[in-house]
Amino acid sequence: MLDSFFSHPDFWKLFSIPFIAGAVGWITNWAAVQMTFYPLEFIGIRPIFGWQGIIPSKVEKMAGIVVEKTLQKLGSLDEFFREMEPEKIAAHLTKSIQARMEEYVDEVMTERNSVLWENLPLVVRRRVYSRARRAIPAVMDNVVEDISRNLESLVDMKHMIVSRMREDKALMVQMFKEVGEPEFRFVTNSGFYFGFLFGLIQVPVFIFVPGNWVLPLFGFIVGIATNWLALNVIFRPLNPVRVGPFRVQGLFLKRQKDVAESFARLTTEELVTLRNIMYQVVNGPRGDRTKALIKRHLKPLLSGGVVRTAAQLTVGPGGYADLKRAVEDKAVDLAVEPFEDDNFNRERSSIIERLMCDRMQALSSVEFQDLLRPAFQEDEWILILVGGFLGAMAGLAQLIFVFGVA
Repeated sequence: MLDSFFSHPDFWKLFSIPFIAGAVGWITNWAAVQMTFYPLEFIGIRPIFGWQGIIPSKVEKMAGIVVEKTLQKLGSLDEFFREMEPEKIAAHLTKSIQARMEEYVDEVMTERNSVLWENLPLVVRRRVYSRARRAIPAVMDNVVEDISRNLESLVDMKHMIVSRMREDKALMVQMFKEVGEPEFRFVTNSGFYFGFLFGLIQVPVFIFVPGNWVLPLFGFIVGIATNWLALNVIFRPLNPVRVGPFRVQGLFLKRQKDVAESFARLTTEELVTLRNIMYQVVNGPRGDRTKALIKRHLKPLLSGGVVRTAAQLTVGPGGYADLKRAVEDKAVDLAVEPFEDDNFNRERSSIIERLMCDRMQALSSVEFQDLLRPAFQEDEWILILVGGFLGAMAGLAQLIFVFGVA
């Protein structure tokens, strides 16, 4: 057989087959990875001609899977919020609001009767500012404590994350790419190695069965097999299996510790953040419950000295109800504004990052694979068939341009 190979008139052409097969395997696997992520939006003519990355095309479903299969196993929003230390959150709110108390009071009062408010003696206005400052700490403590106790009824974690991902498809792609970067690199590079091995098999077949169909057929097989093999090596076997002196396990599963750290960091930086939670608390689909909660805790402030005094001095008894509504609306806005502070957000998120990481490292292999597996499972058969098609085209091109078959 070796004699036939070395003495073959097309020796160098045959010699090139494994290398070309390796290149085909690399290209088809690279294409499969790119088609998983890009383009972010559909390009082509719907519904048949065109493509959108698998992850961007199913971003809501993917995000829902991440929540249901992973995040909800790591903890609830109630628990995450409690770990962020609600007393420090209340203190941050109080500090932020008190620092701009005069600005907030002036804004509300100017909207109601700017001329009278601006012409009031400074000593009178200071009395209103002072009463508001004294009342704020107790109000903020009560509001945050109530939110902490009822967060699950105020925020739907799945809705929070799905809506965030829907608005920013690139974020979902970034998360999958960063968490599975070594695996995606392996899928691409392994295409060459697997393709080269299939090419070695292809050479004797082509020598002894010199049909024009051999190269396109093997190209098709290489394209399909390299994609399929790469995906299975990543996720199989689920649990370590001893093969002689070696312990074999899916590449992604062996990296559970590192993946947990990356996923926890990205999640607490981009998704389960105090900023996002508080935005959903006030503006999410259950925001009416939060507004009712805030108004309930504002009653002592509204019925007591601050607003009543301000009303008597500016709008009179007739404008009291209107002024109360203005204060309530302003209080709702202030429930979110202080959480734009990046440093405070990061400080709170770092607490649950460690908790999330520890729990993720403790997941079973079955639960853990659900983090990245959906990125491949969705329309995986399309990627494999596309790999086969590209491989067949490469085999046909090899037959024409290398072997000169017209």
